[in-house]
Amino acid sequence: MRDTTSVEDSMTDTQTAGAPSTGTAASGPAGGKKDEKQERIASLWSDAWRDLRSNPIFLIGAFLVFCMLVLSAVPGWFTSGTPFAANACTLQNSLKPPTGENWFGFDVQGCDIYTRTIWAARNSVIVGVVTTTLVLTVGGALGLLAGWLGGIMDSILSRITEIFFAIPLLLGGMLIMSGREGNAWTVSAVLATLGWPQIFRIMRSSVLQHKNNDYVVAARALGASTIRITLRHILPNAIAPVIVVGAISLGVYIGAEAALSYLGIGVQPPEISWGLMISDAKDRFLQAPHVLLFPAAALSITVLAFIMVGDAVRDALDPKLR
Repeated sequence: MRDTTSVEDSMTDTQTAGAPSTGTAASGPAGGKKDEKQERIASLWSDAWRDLRSNPIFLIGAFLVFCMLVLSAVPGWFTSGTPFAANACTLQNSLKPPTGENWFGFDVQGCDIYTRTIWAARNSVIVGVVTTTLVLTVGGALGLLAGWLGGIMDSILSRITEIFFAIPLLLGGMLIMSGREGNAWTVSAVLATLGWPQIFRIMRSSVLQHKNNDYVVAARALGASTIRITLRHILPNAIAPVIVVGAISLGVYIGAEAALSYLGIGVQPPEISWGLMISDAKDRFLQAPHVLLFPAAALSITVLAFIMVGDAVRDALDPKLR
């Protein structure tokens, strides 16, 4: 994998060590800017972004993800009602099919399914985004620490990771959430507690792959500090596979939240989530298919969108797939 450190960073390291900057003297200011621009264009991230902009799968997935993020942030823009109002549900409308005025119809309690589906996106997206952020932060930091330091620190963290890695995500979530009052933040914390070992392993192996490369050895020989080598040389090159797995896992965590809520141990009423809506509709599917169809479709599209983005990012960041 190519080094993403710019020419300017290399010049800074050389000047810090007291070595003359021969590249600047030879090429001059104009030549230095030109080399820096060429290096930036040839970098891994620039190549990846250029590939992503021309990838229709990424563009479609990114558009769907953007729509879901806006939908969860400001659901009031897309519906005039709210499912938490006192008169939001009317039993007289129970199981009525979709009409021109009520696009998704009504559920068993006479609640507007369109309004509930829109507002349910908030909890599902919160779980996915918060869980992925926690997993990337904790697993990435510990993996970077274990891979870079090695030795006893690596052994201790690896053994702890194996304990958590042996616990299945859904089964562990069911055991921890049983008997607890569930909401989006609680579910996020539980899933993050069980999900970080995967990111740890990926980051650790990526750091081990890059820590002995020539550019790291050169930076160390020029007197660069450990923190600078870690943040400016190791991390930018080692984080690519972590970002790919994180993008794909975001959709997986949304699906995991829906599964826990479906089983009655995730998000609890009066909160709304797609998993809860699917659970309430499962016994009425043959009588009123629309009650199950719309929340299930929203969940499937959201998970698919994040997986599409993750697959496209993986293809763009992995030179072997070019």
